[in-house]
Amino acid sequence: MNDRERNLGEQPLAGIMSEHGLKPHDLVAASQEHITHKMVSRAVKGRWLTPNTKGKILRALNNAVGQGTFTLPDLFNYSE
Repeated sequence: MNDRERNLGEQPLAGIMSEHGLKPHDLVAASQEHITHKMVSRAVKGRWLTPNTKGKILRALNNAVGQGTFTLPDLFNYSE
């Protein structure tokens, strides 16, 4: 996969985090799994992530917002 295919542009996750007033640190703090600020930053910017990492970001967001309503297609506009 070349560099162009790995950089997919800002993801819907950025807008969702903004709507809820969340910063990357809020997702890291809300996560019950190991995620880093760098993982969240890469997710927001549209850097290609593994399915496992995308799942961790999704679960952290749902914990931070306090509701389990978001799904992967809500956060990312690309699939594996």
